[in-house]
Amino acid sequence: MKFLQLFGRLKSVVIGMVHLRALPGTPGGGLSVAQIEEESCREAELYKKAGIDGLIVENMHDTPYTLNVGPEITASMAAVCAAIRQTCPDLPLGVQILACANQQALAVAHAVGLDFIRAEGFVFSHVADEGMVNACAGDLLRYRKAIGAERIQIFTDIKKKHSSHAITADVSVSETAKAAEFFLSDGLIVTGVATGQEADPRELREIQRSVQIPVLIGSGVTADNVKNYIDANGLIIGSHFKDGGDWRNAVNYDKVVAFMDAVNELRK
Repeated sequence: MKFLQLFGRLKSVVIGMVHLRALPGTPGGGLSVAQIEEESCREAELYKKAGIDGLIVENMHDTPYTLNVGPEITASMAAVCAAIRQTCPDLPLGVQILACANQQALAVAHAVGLDFIRAEGFVFSHVADEGMVNACAGDLLRYRKAIGAERIQIFTDIKKKHSSHAITADVSVSETAKAAEFFLSDGLIVTGVATGQEADPRELREIQRSVQIPVLIGSGVTADNVKNYIDANGLIIGSHFKDGGDWRNAVNYDKVVAFMDAVNELRK
């Protein structure tokens, strides 16, 4: 499996979030790309030193998000991701560009040698806090083929957080997972209803019974509840690794080390 080849294990892979400071042109922007690179590389080094299994870079501070991401964001993300790639040349590294800028993320990953992207809105339309999001699987995978980026894995959110799924209320989470697998997702991401909110362990088990591709948890994992998710293929963690458990704050090295120690004990 590509997942195993990338991470070296099939279960409980820990992927730390590098939340970039607000990029130029966004309402909260104020730092230069070089300053953002410096801070992000410092956090990536802390994660690496703590023994993390992989990293994903995200423009989380670019609130409010837009579905019409400008070229300045794509260019900035490419520059920062390239710097982090140089800082952590041997660590599996991915990218997500908010909101739903999946083709842009794929372009960045292909250009700077990343390994995977996190994609929103892969199957089924939904209403997000940024607006109406339509399914992108067909266009996204054709784009990946067209630019020769087929080595890059696409992990896809299902029943995405910060969204209303009323228009697909008759489609269960397992049916959504099966649809994403049928549309050639490389892995599924299950989340809570918002950033830092716990995913439902019952949904994890239901989805694992329904598909043959990797299933990752995308929000709400902590040292206290990780035992509920240890059988997931991957754990994407941001908030818990920050000071005060708040995604807006800096990475707390000691919390990452303690979490990895706990996970390594559970892996035994």
